[in-house]
Amino acid sequence: MHISYAQAYDCASAIFWSVTAADERPDLAAMLYPLVRTLIAEEMPVLAEHDVSMWGYSVLVALDETPVRTQSALAEAIGADKSRIIGTLDELQDAGLIERTPDPDDRRVRLLSITAKGRRVRRAVRKGIRVREERLLAKLPAADRQGFLRALRALHRDK
Repeated sequence: MHISYAQAYDCASAIFWSVTAADERPDLAAMLYPLVRTLIAEEMPVLAEHDVSMWGYSVLVALDETPVRTQSALAEAIGADKSRIIGTLDELQDAGLIERTPDPDDRRVRLLSITAKGRRVRRAVRKGIRVREERLLAKLPAADRQGFLRALRALHRDK
């Protein structure tokens, strides 16, 4: 029987949260995975509203941060295989959100850049996601919310 990583953590999370002794805590992945699933579920309608995939949004964010990248550099920046994102890049280009231009130093290489329309879509998606995140974070007292965000930043920097 083969189960996915996601299925395993759903199962593990349910078990850990229900049987953990008072002096123990669940594994961090088991604690965080349900939150990640919730966040992804919150993002999906925003992405659909703007007709962009999660990978497409990741590409737009990366190109907005560093305006011109090669496909290889972009793939590395977003943690994707460079052949995996070809379809995503095609979709974004067809929608006028990115441009591919030949590298003047190596005609075999294409340089990727975000268009003005791509930048507008990225900002609109980010705004929609932020609204949904704020609703979720509002469940925490303000001091806990700030502490939670600081902890996430610290753990991210430490990877």
